[in-house]
Amino acid sequence: MGRRLLVAALLLGVSTACTPVKPWERDVLARPDMAFEPDSLESARRAHVFFSKEGTLQGGGSGGGGCGCN
Repeated sequence: MGRRLLVAALLLGVSTACTPVKPWERDVLARPDMAFEPDSLESARRAHVFFSKEGTLQGGGSGGGGCGCN
């Protein structure tokens, strides 16, 4: 039972292999509405507000806890 499940999972993983994107197809993927954050100005504003409130950068890259000490 376990061996069949493992083989099925491997076959499923192999059958969904990624294919390279052709240069003429990249314009569809590079549309602004396809971006993770479509509005870069709004995402920068949210990151600044978050940094100001929390005292840390997103991802935990810097120290401090909002008290002003580093």
